[in-house]
Amino acid sequence: MEVKTSLLDNMIGVGDMVLLEPLSEDSFLENLKNRFDHSEIYTYIGSVVISMNPYRSLPIYTPDKVEEYRNRNFYELSPHIYALADEAYRSLRDQDKDQCILITGESGAGKTEASKLVMSYVAAVCGKGQEVNKVKEQLLQSNPVLEAFGNAKTVRNDNSSRFGKYMDIEFDFKGDPLGGVISNYLLEKSRVVKQPRGERNFHVFYQLLSGASDDTLKKLKLYRDFSKYNYLSLDSAVVNGLDDAANFRTVRNAMQIVGFMEDEVQSVLELVAAVLKLGNIEFKPESRCNGTDESRIKDKNDLKEMCELLGIEQSVLERAFSYRTVEAKMEKVSTTLNVAQAYYARDALAKNLYSRLFSWLVTRINESIKAQTKTRHKVMGVLDIYGFEIFEDGDNSFEQFIINYCNEKLQQIFIELTLREEQEEYVREGIEWTNIEYFNNAIICDLIENNQNGILAMLDEECLRPGTVTDETFLDKLNTVCAEHQHFESRLSKNSKFLNDHSLPHSCFRIQHYAGKVLYRVEGFVDKNNDLLYRDLSQAMYKANHSLIKQLFPEGNPAKVNLKRPPTAGFQFKASVGTLMRNLQTKNPNYIRCIKPNDKKASHIFTESLVRHQVRYLGLMENVRVRRAGYAFRQAYEPCLERYKMLCKRTWPHWRGPAREGVEVLMADLQVPAEEFSYGRSKIFIRNPRTLFFLEERRRQCLQDLATLIQKIYRGWKCRSQFLLLKQSQIVVAAWYRRYAQQKKYQRIKSATTVVQSYTRGWQARKLLRELKYQKRCEEAATTIAAYWHGTQARRELRRLKEEARRKHAVAVIWAYWQGLKVRREYRKYFRANAGKKIYDFTIQRILQKYFLGLKSTMPSMSPIDKNWPARPYLFLDGTHTELRRIFHLWRCKKYRSQFTEEKKAVYEEKLEASEIFKDKKALYPSSVSQPFKGDYLEISKNPKYQKLSSAMDEKVLLADVVNKINRANGKGTARIFLLTKKSVVLADQKTGQVKASVPLPDLTSVSVSTQSDGFFALKLKEGSASAVKGDFLLSSEHLIEIITKLHRIGATAADREQLNVDISDEFLVQFKQDKVCVKFIQGAPKNGNSVSCKRKNNRLLEVSVPSTA
Repeated sequence: MEVKTSLLDNMIGVGDMVLLEPLSEDSFLENLKNRFDHSEIYTYIGSVVISMNPYRSLPIYTPDKVEEYRNRNFYELSPHIYALADEAYRSLRDQDKDQCILITGESGAGKTEASKLVMSYVAAVCGKGQEVNKVKEQLLQSNPVLEAFGNAKTVRNDNSSRFGKYMDIEFDFKGDPLGGVISNYLLEKSRVVKQPRGERNFHVFYQLLSGASDDTLKKLKLYRDFSKYNYLSLDSAVVNGLDDAANFRTVRNAMQIVGFMEDEVQSVLELVAAVLKLGNIEFKPESRCNGTDESRIKDKNDLKEMCELLGIEQSVLERAFSYRTVEAKMEKVSTTLNVAQAYYARDALAKNLYSRLFSWLVTRINESIKAQTKTRHKVMGVLDIYGFEIFEDGDNSFEQFIINYCNEKLQQIFIELTLREEQEEYVREGIEWTNIEYFNNAIICDLIENNQNGILAMLDEECLRPGTVTDETFLDKLNTVCAEHQHFESRLSKNSKFLNDHSLPHSCFRIQHYAGKVLYRVEGFVDKNNDLLYRDLSQAMYKANHSLIKQLFPEGNPAKVNLKRPPTAGFQFKASVGTLMRNLQTKNPNYIRCIKPNDKKASHIFTESLVRHQVRYLGLMENVRVRRAGYAFRQAYEPCLERYKMLCKRTWPHWRGPAREGVEVLMADLQVPAEEFSYGRSKIFIRNPRTLFFLEERRRQCLQDLATLIQKIYRGWKCRSQFLLLKQSQIVVAAWYRRYAQQKKYQRIKSATTVVQSYTRGWQARKLLRELKYQKRCEEAATTIAAYWHGTQARRELRRLKEEARRKHAVAVIWAYWQGLKVRREYRKYFRANAGKKIYDFTIQRILQKYFLGLKSTMPSMSPIDKNWPARPYLFLDGTHTELRRIFHLWRCKKYRSQFTEEKKAVYEEKLEASEIFKDKKALYPSSVSQPFKGDYLEISKNPKYQKLSSAMDEKVLLADVVNKINRANGKGTARIFLLTKKSVVLADQKTGQVKASVPLPDLTSVSVSTQSDGFFALKLKEGSASAVKGDFLLSSEHLIEIITKLHRIGATAADREQLNVDISDEFLVQFKQDKVCVKFIQGAPKNGNSVSCKRKNNRLLEVSVPSTA
């Protein structure tokens, strides 16, 4: 059996106020408080959702929650705003019914957040796709833009909507969003010029000053300091938890997503800056010769900057602030404005400029988010508008009057649509409709909007009447026309008990609204209804060289002068409300009533008096009574039978027949009185909540009995399963133990057998070992005896042979002595004549032999730079010793050179050539000797950064390095890439790789360098050549020695040109275009980290300071 959750399951308090028993205002509030204390912020009144602002984040808006409420019945789960959004979306998608969601409540009650939640839910559950996602993103991102320009911080709410918004979201037949249309109502433009204490201006002003870049503020001629602008209140400029800088970035991103162009965004910001500049324009009085007063602008700097932003001539706008032109038929009358009138004109311009900018933003957003297809669309409207406003101190003015008029119309349509929906359902279900008594507020709406004697009509008539018109004359007219109306009260009306009602001031009137009595102060009614902007200011704005300004002030066009008075604010709002009501009547309504639990904007605080006040003026008790006038609860037969079938044995556990018959059997078995319910075609209707609670109580008891039975059966099954498991386990354990015991016995027998075998094998091995040892000793004894015998025989033979050898040697010695004696006697006479020379030659030969053998053992290493050589042993060998040293050095140099590759040989040849050029001439040369000549220091062929430059070179690059090209104007260097090939020298830009100069080598005549340790060198070009047009090049490089050596070497190997001259001097001339400049090198104190510095002394001298190396 599938078990579903329900509104009635685990209910905290009563989830639907229709089921509240007993019903009273106190029990209503107690139920709200009970649910609020348990973080249940949503409660139903039938299909109406009551939303309490928790002032904290709750984990009830997660993607899992969205899936939980998706495609579920409205009463299937606990109350939630997602349930209403899902019901509206499914009715639109599946039943093709246009929907509207009306969100009302006072400031700070959470209306804006509720509309965001509805839109985010619809966006989450509708279709997916690139185009659909784009439309959803644009619809959602329109909110940050409108909030920035239409929301402000108030004492009741840090993000209070100061305008009414109605959005029509259009869907296709699949339920995917196609676009939308936004309508705005009654922007509180008076906030632009003045804010109550503790409140601040619209968010966009603070976001612009906090989040815009310094460059943007400079273009808009603004400063970050809020105190520099009169229109910005300072006591609440910074709001805790509100990051204006981050919000500005969010708004810019949202405008980009919605489709604003960059120039449009810039134009909008310029107008916002112009409004701030307007507030800083101040006036001073000035008397004319005819005695009249006029005004003059004190400081024209802000006026000048504003005119520069908007492209207006300063004199035109200045005159518009000082004079007013009145046209009547063919006549024009120009009058001066005093200081008060000038300030009025300035504030009127600021309010109109901002209000029209806001309307343009709404229109521009509509252009971006409107549906592209022209087929019929399904529509879901979301209305986020101010709730009923009653200020306790009686400071209710024209704005509150207009707001409360709108709420009267919404209450009227709510009652009508609710009753119509009830009646249609009763007719659809075949249940008799009974007339419901309720308060019809049409009489109040007629009091306000009647075209003949309504309050708005009287106000318009008073504004259009010639002569002196004041708020007092308007009140007198109301006292005359509306004195007998039962819902109108003033000090002079018949309903005020004449002059005995001292709670009613003389300058006020009171209207009995459906939510209670409201006291209105007539001060400002006429001016706010007129909402005049002098024609001079409109024409001045139209003359602006700014595309957006011309669109905002079309009436300023001189070619289209209209002398007809523009419609009043009350007339426009009445027409807008009428259009809205007609729109809402064509749609199926869904209501969200938002309530603010406290004025401290704190969580977990429920102020009963404040909530009671809101419950009254939202008409929630009236909603409950209307809903309960017929049947308090209704439910389809299938879920009703599914929920309560366990209460009857005939329907439990399965009912095989139709659901209605099962419900009839169930209700008959429970003996519920017939007058307490009725059977419709698809639903059962229950009249009294007590009957529903009786069913729920019986169901709860039955569920407890069923739970006990299920527990009993489950525990028996669990015990049996445990016993069988234990029994099976015992059998398995016994089997494993017997196996283990047999294995242990087998191991013991096997171990004993192994021990016996080992002892037996050991005895046999020891016996065999003894026999083998005895046999070996016998063999060793025989061998030893044989060895001794053979030794004795050998020693005897050796003694005999030695004796024989001594005898033979003695004979030979005697014979040799005898022969020597004979020779000496024969040659004695010749010896003395040649003995000296022989001895000398022999001695010299022995000395030379000893010298060469000694030289061989003391020979130095094969390194050509090794200067060691053995010391001379004899003086007469001095020449020989020196010559041998020279020959040996030449020989080892030849051996060393034979190891060189061709590349290394070329490098040493370059080093040799560098030595010939710079040795003892340039102080930089010694430090370059140990550094190898690398050539391509940039790896230009491998580096992808220089791929384009490498491909542009036709020949092999011999040298690539970064040099500094010296500017003759200031002596500063610019980084250039220096490339050397066999035919030319190329200079290119280091960043882009673009070739700046290419000089053929035949055009080079000489190179000049200094004798110091600097890296400066000058490439001098041949006069008259194409390369010499811009003059010589003065360059600086860390590899100067290598660059000039390669240049000189290329010139030396080329047969078609002369060898390049290298001029080494501390002062030389360089040709720069038409002038010759002397470059002079001096030694100075180390500066700038011991670096070389170049300074221009005059037009003919560049002085290079080289740090001293001492």
